[in-house]
Amino acid sequence: MPAAGAIGVDFGTTNTVISRLDDDGHADLVSFPAEGEEVVAFRSALSFHPDLHDETRRVIEAGPWAIEAYAEEPIETRLIQSFKSYAASPLFRETRILGRRYTFEDMLSAFLLRMRAHAPVGLSDLPERVIVGRPVEFAGAHPDSDLALRRYQTAFERLGFKEVRYAFEPVAAAFFFARMLTSDAVVLVGDFGGGTSDFSIARFRRQAGAIRAEALANSGVGVAGDAFDYRIIDAVVSPELGKGSAYRAFDHVLPIPARYYAAFARWEQLALLRASADMRDIRRLRRDALEPEKFARLVEILDDNHGYQLYRAVSRLKQALSDSPEATFLLEAGSVRLEKQVERNEFEGWIAPELAAIEAALDRVLGRAGLGPEGIDRVFLTGGSSFVPAVRQIFARRFGTEKLEGGSELVSIASGLAYIGREPDLDAWSTRIA
Repeated sequence: MPAAGAIGVDFGTTNTVISRLDDDGHADLVSFPAEGEEVVAFRSALSFHPDLHDETRRVIEAGPWAIEAYAEEPIETRLIQSFKSYAASPLFRETRILGRRYTFEDMLSAFLLRMRAHAPVGLSDLPERVIVGRPVEFAGAHPDSDLALRRYQTAFERLGFKEVRYAFEPVAAAFFFARMLTSDAVVLVGDFGGGTSDFSIARFRRQAGAIRAEALANSGVGVAGDAFDYRIIDAVVSPELGKGSAYRAFDHVLPIPARYYAAFARWEQLALLRASADMRDIRRLRRDALEPEKFARLVEILDDNHGYQLYRAVSRLKQALSDSPEATFLLEAGSVRLEKQVERNEFEGWIAPELAAIEAALDRVLGRAGLGPEGIDRVFLTGGSSFVPAVRQIFARRFGTEKLEGGSELVSIASGLAYIGREPDLDAWSTRIA
């Protein structure tokens, strides 16, 4: 018999967190024994490499184990991160990995199965019901949310769930935050993930010892932490890899094609560039580049699969700039070494378009709720990019610092999803697809 209750899954661009209701209706986080400690934020990564004893077999890993497999064999291992970014893309139909075709559903299924295998407890007996988080607006150009949910549905049904429901991620965060309220309040939640920034406004009332909730409005935009990362790469790294320089073709001097650097917009695109026809051109251009040492760095980063080290360096810089007005970017990978001082105000200038898009989405959710800043009692900010000072400043300026709340940034959505699973009127807070 399937277990009772419900499970909440926050499948994120960067991390995935799972929570399930215990017998008392409390949401417990599922933990994983990784790197000598228990972690609840499971990296949204997949790795594929051939079996040393059977070349026809592929060894698949997920989470920190995928990162470990890549670290041990970076040349032979295909590491895929941020694959949630493709969920709503009608242009992404499949990718070939070690000679085999993988759809998005195949990758998500493989990820969930490996995630379940690494959980010592909590995922052995699954309930029939799962509440899956979804962004208000999926990332990507012209995203198709219905397509994304159909793909999710296939993957979660393969895991054995009979009832798959979807709830907006900021709504789930609001449910988590509502447990801390001591009085009635209208709450604005801002959820800043890797691929999307999402907003929800809900009214919470305490009645007869229980919390009653009313959804007021939602909005979102497909930019967040990954877009911030790309701005850093475009300003700090790409010029040191040849962007903006030129090459000689017979008697002409021509600019290096900018499209080679567009792949740095998302980490997972680097693996596709490495296997594309453009890679042959990049290797040829290395001979004719006017600044060959820069182009050699680009070739090494792509050929030797240094993308993971690059994005870790970017992440460290972004985190450091959240704490200090100036920090050092440092990339050391193979023979490539890049070091540069970066000031926070420079970074904020680079991400100005994303900050404007986030503020526009904030305006939309307030407009849809028919509220001004004075109508919001509390503001709960969650997700990794909520730590970026320029992001927090938007809300401090609009609502005042006294209304801002935070905490449990990595786990609030998963816990809230599980709490939604115990609501008597599930249709008010979650949806199903036919």
